[in-house]
Amino acid sequence: MGHYIDIDLDGGSVRAFVEHPDSGSGPAVVVLHEVFGVNDDMRASSRELAEHGFVAVVPELFWRQERGVAMSHWTQAEMDKAIALYQAYDRDQGAKDIAGVMQFVSTLPGVTGKVGLVGYCLGGLMTYLVSARHGADAAVAYYPGAAEDYVSEAINIRTPLMIHLGEKDEYISKDAQRAIKEAVAANPAVTVHSYAGCAHAFARHTGTRYDARAAALANGRTWQFLKDNLIDPR
Repeated sequence: MGHYIDIDLDGGSVRAFVEHPDSGSGPAVVVLHEVFGVNDDMRASSRELAEHGFVAVVPELFWRQERGVAMSHWTQAEMDKAIALYQAYDRDQGAKDIAGVMQFVSTLPGVTGKVGLVGYCLGGLMTYLVSARHGADAAVAYYPGAAEDYVSEAINIRTPLMIHLGEKDEYISKDAQRAIKEAVAANPAVTVHSYAGCAHAFARHTGTRYDARAAALANGRTWQFLKDNLIDPR
């Protein structure tokens, strides 16, 4: 059963949802949410990670703007609020905050030492930026919107990163996807998977663009990638 903790950072504290595996211990995965906050979908993703042996921690990215954001119904009012939060979000400060969360998470009881990242949409972009600026033992970015604006940072990625892109993503154009792929093509630390016919948020459990087959494929690749890079083979 998941629970919430508070993580002290420079400027205050961030609330985070935590799920432990049945064993009680394992490597940690910090889950970075979409623009809708720590909602039902993110808690479901954390439970899935826990089922695969990881301690999943979902921090509130918008904590400097508003605490307790958790929108799950995809109404127009929620969309408007999500866009406003997204536009006001300080990505540079956010990357520093996430690095601080990762450092704290490495000290949590039950965490075996390694810490990975999984992010969706805004969280996917932040996963990309944190990989480039701070590193992670392993990281996975689902449909990282606006990553094409930071392709110059791809050369700085030195730790394993997997990126999932829907070929028909309405927020990440074909040109943007091409730019992302070209930027990381020569970087052996980065792997990119594309999903034909899939729109943005194709892996969101309750979303209107959910594609069960593509989500299962992407999630399976993610879980194996994290196991390969975070679990000590000894």
